[in-house]
Amino acid sequence: MGLGRRLYRGEIDVDFVGKQKLWYSLSGLLLVFSLAGLIFSAVNTGSPLNLGVEFRGGSVFSFKAPAADIEQVRSTFTDEGVHQAIVQTAGDRWRVTTETLSEAQVTQVQNAVVADYKIPVSQVDIQSIGASWGGEVSQKALIGLGVFMLAIILYLSMAFEPKMALAAIVALVHDLVITAGVYAWSGFEVTPATVLGFLTILGYSLYDAVVVFDMIKEVTAKLGTTSKKTYTQAANDALNHTLIRSLNTSLVAILPVAAILFIGTTLLGAGTLKDLALALFVGMVVGTYSSLCVATPLLVTLKEREPKYQAIARRLASTGGGKGAKRAAAAKG
Repeated sequence: MGLGRRLYRGEIDVDFVGKQKLWYSLSGLLLVFSLAGLIFSAVNTGSPLNLGVEFRGGSVFSFKAPAADIEQVRSTFTDEGVHQAIVQTAGDRWRVTTETLSEAQVTQVQNAVVADYKIPVSQVDIQSIGASWGGEVSQKALIGLGVFMLAIILYLSMAFEPKMALAAIVALVHDLVITAGVYAWSGFEVTPATVLGFLTILGYSLYDAVVVFDMIKEVTAKLGTTSKKTYTQAANDALNHTLIRSLNTSLVAILPVAAILFIGTTLLGAGTLKDLALALFVGMVVGTYSSLCVATPLLVTLKEREPKYQAIARRLASTGGGKGAKRAAAAKG
């Protein structure tokens, strides 16, 4: 409680902006790791992400067989000539996704399931999704993402300024790439629920950045030719004042998502939720980090190039205005 109060009052000054090289290096490593996962997946599977049947098309078989194990279920399908059989459990049911099968192949596999597990034909649910429908879903997902990004740019440019919009967009792309990289390395399926999760984390990351930028805008609006702080110092102070609010908001949001991801999908067997939960969990963690350690330092880098703030930094550096002023003046030259 005491630490939180001191952070909120600005009594503890964490130099986020001053450590921008550390944050940029860390983000660079995360991005390289993520891109490597996407490239590795593309080379080995032909796709950077494990796209669900809703995107690539295919057939889905769902049935109850409590006594079966995963290898037995997979063998039932491969013995019938199925080349790609992704076996999952959803509660007490088996869900097997395959490549697109003909009607004759679907009937053949259905009969094999009935014979192997002694269940009625009516209890084997079958869903066939064409590749064209999957392509339509992919197109709509990309359009939705593009519209979302355009709306963000317009909103931030009008509510704040273009440089804040640019910093926020870079942070959002940063969050998207890292989340996609986690999906690539983990092999989790990308479903429509995953796309919704991606859009949700973008909105969450934007919310966190707007809170920080709003405080920065309020604090830096007072800077003038006689100011005792550089833009860097003022922005860092604003960031420290919103720090506890950002951490509290993130923690409250992450805990229930973590419960869905780690408890719901492991103990309760709610496998259909993991696609959404993983995107939300990774995105919220990375989004909190990027709003504090990527978006703000990048904004400061852009703003310190403006003549007004360069003049303030040089004046304070010449009069011993602190490390922040000297650092900003040296950086600009």
